[in-house]
Amino acid sequence: MKKHKIGIIMNGVTGRMGTNQHLLRSIAAFIQEGGLPIAPGEVIVPDPILVGRNADKLKKLCSLSGVEKCTTDLDACLKDKSYQIYFDAQITGLRAASVRKAIEAGKHIYCEKPTATDTQTAMELYRLCTDAGLKNGVVQDKLWLPGLVKLRRLKENGFFGSILTVRIEFGYWVFEGHSIPAQRPSWNYRKEDEGGLVLDMMPHWRYILDNLFGNIQAVSCLAATHIKERVDEAGNPYRCTAEDAAYSTFELDGGIIVHINASWATRVRRDDLLCLQVDGTKGSAVAGLRSCFIQHYGSTPRPVWNPDTVQETSYLDDWAAVPDQEDYTNAFRAQWEQFLRHVVLDEPFPWNLLEGAKGVQLSECATRSWQERKWVDVPELNG
Repeated sequence: MKKHKIGIIMNGVTGRMGTNQHLLRSIAAFIQEGGLPIAPGEVIVPDPILVGRNADKLKKLCSLSGVEKCTTDLDACLKDKSYQIYFDAQITGLRAASVRKAIEAGKHIYCEKPTATDTQTAMELYRLCTDAGLKNGVVQDKLWLPGLVKLRRLKENGFFGSILTVRIEFGYWVFEGHSIPAQRPSWNYRKEDEGGLVLDMMPHWRYILDNLFGNIQAVSCLAATHIKERVDEAGNPYRCTAEDAAYSTFELDGGIIVHINASWATRVRRDDLLCLQVDGTKGSAVAGLRSCFIQHYGSTPRPVWNPDTVQETSYLDDWAAVPDQEDYTNAFRAQWEQFLRHVVLDEPFPWNLLEGAKGVQLSECATRSWQERKWVDVPELNG
């Protein structure tokens, strides 16, 4: 068996997403399976070291995952030539400085989004990587969700005809913490800690819309802080200074109109926490995280507006489920596989730090739209 051992510095994976998605279901899973197969008799074997600020948390995470190495000394890791990749899943405000140091140390970069808190810094990180000849990528996990994969296949096969509109409903009720504990960290609701739904979610909307439907030309956004006070992890009440909801409209290439309601202060009465409805001239589809339902032109009912009679039609019955036509792995793992193949085999990997900068740019444009109460054009970013 030919093994390609790849050292990975994993910084900031003690958080819920870093632990579950990046470590346990991706890197640790590759190790437990004997490596990532890339050819008959040939595998990539990750060799991770966990980095963070809390030594006790790191040791517990090592015990949970089976990873043997951890440290609180990032600088020492960056000097170690046995580690080729630096991965960053820290809170947003800490990311750029650490990524910059990793680039200076000659590491390939793979990191969570947003890659920075402003477009200028995000573009700087991309250009530093490019100038240094380093491979780089940003996590864009939702592209590998089964529901969105099914949407992409429908589009590739011409199901929609000409796409007219996309509507996205996202969010759920995040408890304030006064009686029932909050299920998101408190920094998410403090602007001074780089919190806020716009910076958190606009990078997701950017890569979803760009990759599935077309480039974003302009945005109109209205955000709000609906819940004014929450309780932090220590049980102390705090004032919310960051928005917990954003209501946005986008213009895409080809005249496609997109509307997105995103909120951490809404209760769910739909198929999933994330639902996308795509309407086209020949058919429509509604996708969640895993499911997708379609209605073709030929099976579209002919409603007649009459509020004076009881509605006897069950419109949900007129939609057909898209079957699972392929295997769907964990979305984070799927992109890790492609990035590791990119590093070892030099296979193409289009989701680089420039794509990450586009997400940060959209956050800035949406914030400007909200503050100035107007449409804002989204200019093209060039590397």
